[in-house]
Amino acid sequence: MRSIGIYYAYWTDSWEADFLPFIPKVKALGFDQLEINGGALVKLTGQQRMKLKESAEENGISLSYGIGLTANYDVSSLNENIRREGVNFMKRMISAVADMGGGMIGGTVHSYWPATPPGNLSVKENILKKSHQSMKEMIPLAEDLNVILNVEVINRFEQFLLNTCQEAVDYVEEVNSPNCKILLDTFHMNIEEDSFFDAIKLAGPHLAALHLGETNRKPPGCGRIPWAEIKTALDAIDFNGPLVMEPFIRPGGQVGKDIALWRDLMPGADLDKEATKAADFVRKTLC
Repeated sequence: MRSIGIYYAYWTDSWEADFLPFIPKVKALGFDQLEINGGALVKLTGQQRMKLKESAEENGISLSYGIGLTANYDVSSLNENIRREGVNFMKRMISAVADMGGGMIGGTVHSYWPATPPGNLSVKENILKKSHQSMKEMIPLAEDLNVILNVEVINRFEQFLLNTCQEAVDYVEEVNSPNCKILLDTFHMNIEEDSFFDAIKLAGPHLAALHLGETNRKPPGCGRIPWAEIKTALDAIDFNGPLVMEPFIRPGGQVGKDIALWRDLMPGADLDKEATKAADFVRKTLC
């Protein structure tokens, strides 16, 4: 049975939050997993992290961690000082996740977000090489501490380095570590991939987790993503990783700005009820 998770920022307009109340909440709503901000985890004290870990264990909830590295921590930067800062920050995050018992960090662990493409795309190859260098510096620590780094394939309007599954496969094969995997996202795939089935099949054993969202980032079941096709592909590769919903529907705050939410996508919606409905849909459709 594939586990079903949800990202905490569905309920917030700030990337900084008290994650503790979300653990019993998502349990009550029918989820198996909560994804939280890995960058914020670094700032917590050891005692605060222990409280999160204990609450997750008491509620039977798995934790995973998302990150959109900011430009000052860009591990793909051609500026060596910025690149080193990014690598050091990621190492602190890996250690923080290890304190929680290990697990997955997914997102732009390979670059930064939201990103502005370089003015001259001819330097993209050099940026990619810097990203490879950084990942190879981070991954030994991840291997030692039982942490998986999932490079996320993100659409061209938010990032420029890895826009397709093929680019991500090339990336992880270059890194060549069992702890460097791929995170696909149905919202981004809808923009960039010719086929959901083919992309998932291509990722194969490299695919560690799948983010779920409709074409406009509403919760699964509210739109036109071809979920049956996705289920067929997941079954074809014997995927047993987590299915983590990442819906964003309310404008406002830094979250709304970064996600480019300029209107309320579901006016008057009860977020908790919609989350439960989506969890039921995913369980029936993809598990």
